[in-house]
Amino acid sequence: MTKEFDALIQQGTWELVHKPQATNLIGCKWVYRIKLKPNGDIDRYKARIVAKGFHQRPGLDYTQTFSPVVKPTTIRLVLSIALQHNWPLRQLDVNNAFLHGSLSEEVYMQQPPGFIHPEKTHHVCRLRKSIYSLKQAPRAWFQTLQKFLSDYGFVNSTNDSSLFILRTTETVLYILVYVDDIIITGNSSVKVNECVAALAHTFSIEDLGNLHYFLGVEVIIS
Repeated sequence: MTKEFDALIQQGTWELVHKPQATNLIGCKWVYRIKLKPNGDIDRYKARIVAKGFHQRPGLDYTQTFSPVVKPTTIRLVLSIALQHNWPLRQLDVNNAFLHGSLSEEVYMQQPPGFIHPEKTHHVCRLRKSIYSLKQAPRAWFQTLQKFLSDYGFVNSTNDSSLFILRTTETVLYILVYVDDIIITGNSSVKVNECVAALAHTFSIEDLGNLHYFLGVEVIIS
């Protein structure tokens, strides 16, 4: 819980302010999860603070919420291309992905249970960044990642907006995005490594190495 709270503070997720008059104040709670390895062993314990998004009001503290995820057909297609050409397949996990998304709406949240500021007990959190379970959180994160990849040189596929393609005279890179899970492949290991380094410089990235487990499916490359 402390690790999660410290990550929120480090990201500048909110600022403590006096509660404005006539505003919608949403609650929050802790959610706990055990992450498992592919063989079923315990990998790590996770605690996450989530907003009570059902307190939000449309048009007041959120508008659009849709966020795309990569299609299973696209995943199979890109994996087939990578295997056919013997390209590297790298898997990345974005730590606290939704915390990277910036909010355009005014959203106010109660302080997290157990972590109320001792000198500001009556203050509330004015959210600067998105947080898990906010209705617009997935969309805000995707737009942030999309802008980064676009600035890097990637373009969205016209058939699947969660497939990003970078193509030059010598290099082809593909990135598949499923919320905070990312697969990157291409015809140059050097360019793949450079792209991973650029992502890690901007976001908190866990490099999982070669693709081995994605969306509940174990991948074995022989």
